[in-house]
Amino acid sequence: MIPTRLVAMINRWLTLDAIQPLMKQPGPIAPRLIRFRDAPFYLGMDRSRFNAEVRPYLVEIRIGIQGIAFDRLDLDAWVDQYKSRNGRSGQLRGELTWDVKERQGSLKEPVSGISTKKSTDGVFAKAVEQITSKKRNAS
Repeated sequence: MIPTRLVAMINRWLTLDAIQPLMKQPGPIAPRLIRFRDAPFYLGMDRSRFNAEVRPYLVEIRIGIQGIAFDRLDLDAWVDQYKSRNGRSGQLRGELTWDVKERQGSLKEPVSGISTKKSTDGVFAKAVEQITSKKRNAS
């Protein structure tokens, strides 16, 4: 049987050996500035769309003589704003709104607009007659 004190020392030793290498190696660090050549890829679009839709709203940061970069946080803020204007919330599985067909019941009252079907009971003809007779009376 292994003494309790020895088990505690082995556990402590294993824990320290497992943690110390992780503490020495930093995790991947995302750069704050993203170069112009990489910015469209970062946003998932081509360069011409980036130049037309995104670049006018960003602050360009000069790097050296020819380098241009953009702040990653500005790019993320642009995506958040774009998403709030153009995005839509996800749907639960099984709920497909595009296949739901709403059918309009028949109307018994005259309505304005252009009829695409021939009216059988004369409702549309009566509505047109009422509208044209009101125009004649008004002048």
